[in-house]
Amino acid sequence: MSASGQKNAVPPLTHLGDMPVETFLRDYWQKKPLLIRNAFPGFETPITGEELAGMALEEHIESRLIEERGAEGPWQLRCGPFTEEDFFALPKSHWTLLVQAVDQWIPEVAAIKDYFRFIPDWRLDDVMISYAADQGSVGPHYDFYDVFLLQAEGVRHWQLGPKADADSPRVEGTPLNILANFAAEASWKLAPGDMLYLPPQFSHWGIAEGGCTTISVGFRAPSARTLLEDLGGELAAQLPEHVRYSDADLSLPANPAEIDPASIARVQQQLKTWLEQPETIARWFGAIMTESKYPETVALDAGSAEDWREHLLQGGGLVLNPGSRSAFSRNPALLFVDGEPFPAPPLFAQAFCDSRTVSHGDTLCYPELASDNGLIDQLVSQGSLIYPEHLEYDDQDDE
Repeated sequence: MSASGQKNAVPPLTHLGDMPVETFLRDYWQKKPLLIRNAFPGFETPITGEELAGMALEEHIESRLIEERGAEGPWQLRCGPFTEEDFFALPKSHWTLLVQAVDQWIPEVAAIKDYFRFIPDWRLDDVMISYAADQGSVGPHYDFYDVFLLQAEGVRHWQLGPKADADSPRVEGTPLNILANFAAEASWKLAPGDMLYLPPQFSHWGIAEGGCTTISVGFRAPSARTLLEDLGGELAAQLPEHVRYSDADLSLPANPAEIDPASIARVQQQLKTWLEQPETIARWFGAIMTESKYPETVALDAGSAEDWREHLLQGGGLVLNPGSRSAFSRNPALLFVDGEPFPAPPLFAQAFCDSRTVSHGDTLCYPELASDNGLIDQLVSQGSLIYPEHLEYDDQDDE
């Protein structure tokens, strides 16, 4: 499929086969699973299982080992960082290594996310990669978020079951949410380049046939509890003290001790009125959806203000830290980076979110951005903007 038929300069969406994006969103997204054979023709993995294990040795990278037949019981979970001895001691089969946010360290992995920009950037979470030894898996389970499972190396046998929820029985004696009762309704073997899309709560079980590597592109879906707790605090801070519950429409109560339906309807209407603050909600939502999942990785800085200004003047550029997240809104005119809202010209904010770069031309078009303690200064200071050469991941740094 060529890019010419797509809108807004989206990269070629060959990973959906011949299916138009609109069809996928209408019929499958958050509705039902989809298997796409040869979604990425000729796909070559950007990272091997051995390289993934090397990442799991590092303290600042989140990693987990799941052993179906662990020394401490079935479905044993261990969290990294690990040592080389840990891997040497593993059995030949029935274990899986999972490494989170590999896209923050490997540019080739980060590039995979561009193929999924038919979903808003702020919905995309991170790219997890797993390596499983023969017969390795994480057990039958379900997730609360959408996920695309791209086979990178080897073969994995996927079984798909019905939807599950918090009431579905779990296997006891393990911190993992392994489903006790799993009945497969469909089964496929995925080879490199094949991909499976799963909406939230569909139970599934992937078992490696020989060693295999799988790339998981997950999406951010905050719980209603998280959203309401966070939003309540944000809105409350904006309301003046004199705005209070009122009942000027009060009529004679049938019983003075009763909280009657009219009172409930009244407070619901007042809550609705207090919620009608679209600019405040936009500012809050942009901030919460761009919060960095691993803020400790947003630590590479581009140097002092004088350094980056000279760098741009000489034709260099600054790029968004791979561990950073960005989005923008037009009303109010804000650029969101790593959970912080910054006033910014809409044209610049949109261009920055698309390219994830800043050049000397930007400072000429928008000189206020380059002022002392201006937007670029602030993004450099918090580590969200870095030099391009800082993008290369080097697993030899700690040796």
